Amino acid sequence: RQAAVIGVPDPKWGEAVKAIVVLEPGANVGPEELIASVRERKGAVQAPKSVDFVEALPITAVGKPDKKALRARYAAVPA
Repeated sequence: RQAAVIGVPDPKWGEAVKAIVVLEPGANVGPEELIASVRERKGAVQAPKSVDFVEALPITAVGKPDKKALRARYAAVPA
């Protein structure tokens, strides 16, 4: 349904790609499947290293995912 991709702290690389995903009701997909799909289409560099599934993304006043809020939420969480 929705997704946002941000950089999160990583002890080895400094920063790693994390996807935060809201699934469609009834959808059943695992993080490995999503990572493999992106890796196949976009390449290993752009593929997320981790995926979190959430109920809803924070939204800005104009209706876009609030990446600043997501970065703040994941700032201290290892990828």
